[in-house]
Amino acid sequence: MQTVVIVIHLMIVAVMIGAVLLQKSEGGGLGMGGGAGFMSSRGTANLLSRTTAILAAGFFLTSLFLSWYAGYDRKPSSIIGQPASQSQPASGAAPVAPPTSGGVLDTLKKADEQQQNQAPSGPQAPRSQ
Repeated sequence: MQTVVIVIHLMIVAVMIGAVLLQKSEGGGLGMGGGAGFMSSRGTANLLSRTTAILAAGFFLTSLFLSWYAGYDRKPSSIIGQPASQSQPASGAAPVAPPTSGGVLDTLKKADEQQQNQAPSGPQAPRSQ
């Protein structure tokens, strides 16, 4: 469904670009315009302006539909009131106990000592001291 609407959207865009480029320049921008051009009659100007308006409305509607369709299955989520999800430690790592006394640095030092006492399970990267 989304692919079909995107293809229609792109076709509308391509035709709208062509319709805008075919219109006669009113101000003579970039030195072009004036004189007898490819489409110089007033009837074709009305046709091109109406075509551009219809294509612009189609572009607007397909853009709205695509934005609505993209957010259709999204569920609102809130970070307030959700329980904190804790990641599981690695298979060989021991969990770090919450600090009972001291500070964060003492807890990190104890955790580092526990990791050094365990035998490495595979090749380890060198650690700087």
